Amino acid sequence: MASAISSSTSAAQDAAAAAAQNSNLSSALGTNSSLGEQDFLKLLVAQLKNQDPLAPQDNSQFVAQLAQFSSLQAAMGTNTRLDTITSQNQGTANSEAINLVGKKATVKGSLLTATGSGVAVPLAFTLAANTASTNVSIQDSTGKVIRTIPIGAHNAGLVKMSWDGRDDSGNVMPAGTYAVSIQAKTQDGGAVSVAQETTGTVTSVAFDKGYPVLSLDNGMQVPVSDLIQVDSSPNPNP
Repeated sequence: MASAISSSTSAAQDAAAAAAQNSNLSSALGTNSSLGEQDFLKLLVAQLKNQDPLAPQDNSQFVAQLAQFSSLQAAMGTNTRLDTITSQNQGTANSEAINLVGKKATVKGSLLTATGSGVAVPLAFTLAANTASTNVSIQDSTGKVIRTIPIGAHNAGLVKMSWDGRDDSGNVMPAGTYAVSIQAKTQDGGAVSVAQETTGTVTSVAFDKGYPVLSLDNGMQVPVSDLIQVDSSPNPNP
């Protein structure tokens, strides 16, 4: 019975000592939840202060902790340098995106701009598979289909064509932005995936989303990652 009481008392003392050590460590760290260089040093000092003088910390463990501290310093230095490089690269990318303003660009999208003069407007799309039938629909700003152009069967890949700016009755449509939709089907009637492209002049570049977003004169707003091609001809309005 005395032995059980003694064991219980010893366990309680060990628990109290552990709680006191945790309290000291928490006090050393404060409320900071991330372990940094100074926090590591505070932990190390707190550990030395609270070690059992009759059973001091093993030298090999102490050396291992110092090695970990050295590794931590090296890792923090690497992260700082990588952050600096990332910021510099982002600044360079933003400067390059600004240079796109005023240039004609081809991006992923489904809008095009008609001049209102009956001049042909180029459009392009990419088919994921061979088609037995392919129809191109032009919609006005209200969503009404004003022109349907059947172009028949096509092989998978890029398809380039143009819209003459007229409706199904041959009337020249007014200047403005129009939407293009593609209905592509296989021989058995299955739908074929289509990736569309649109071309317009870059009017501005925004950075509020953390990456460059291009605004085109046809109403498209796309991330710079959707950029497919830029006209290499000189900018008429530098």
